[in-house]
Amino acid sequence: MDNIGAYLVANTSSCTPRTTLEVIDGAVAGGIEWIQLRAKDETAREFFELSCAAARLTEGKAKLLINDRIDVFLAARAAGAAVNGIHIGQKDIPVRLARQIIGEGIIGLSASTDEQLAQANLDAEAIDYLGVGAVRATPTKKDHPTPLGLDGFARAASLTELPCVAIGAITAEDAGAIRAGGGSGLAVVRAICNAENPQEASEELVAAWVAAQ
Repeated sequence: MDNIGAYLVANTSSCTPRTTLEVIDGAVAGGIEWIQLRAKDETAREFFELSCAAARLTEGKAKLLINDRIDVFLAARAAGAAVNGIHIGQKDIPVRLARQIIGEGIIGLSASTDEQLAQANLDAEAIDYLGVGAVRATPTKKDHPTPLGLDGFARAASLTELPCVAIGAITAEDAGAIRAGGGSGLAVVRAICNAENPQEASEELVAAWVAAQ
């Protein structure tokens, strides 16, 4: 899992005027292999149904992770949907308990401070990768931590052996610096969700990451 590459956070409130499923479909067609589904405004039932529909688009092509809602992930998995794991934050349940609850599956954890990274190292057996940021301020997540900058991201990545994915107003132009700074991937919201053509934007991000090798 050291090379995660371009990673889409499909935030439902960021996908207008397209539907979230249209954005995901374009991202998969563009070669994105990691997709996190984030639905902050939807009910549990709506999130569950969206997860099942998204899984039909990603199955066999991309990993689909559910943001925050372990109950939605478990329900979708129980319903036979090809969901691959969860991504949780510092305000969610402790990651070791999350691992006990879901058992097999990918777990990503958001981390930004030295303290959070140190705790993640202690919990490393329960974690598959870290989402590190915000690299820059972003309107997508108004409660984001103090921006780290690209140098701050590289410093954070040096403090852990867990794969680190950069997030926070990331663009394709950042791929080289992120990869040189020890990053395993770059996660975007608006760069794909707000793109005129999500497939072409996804192709650009994938190509930028590959070229940065």
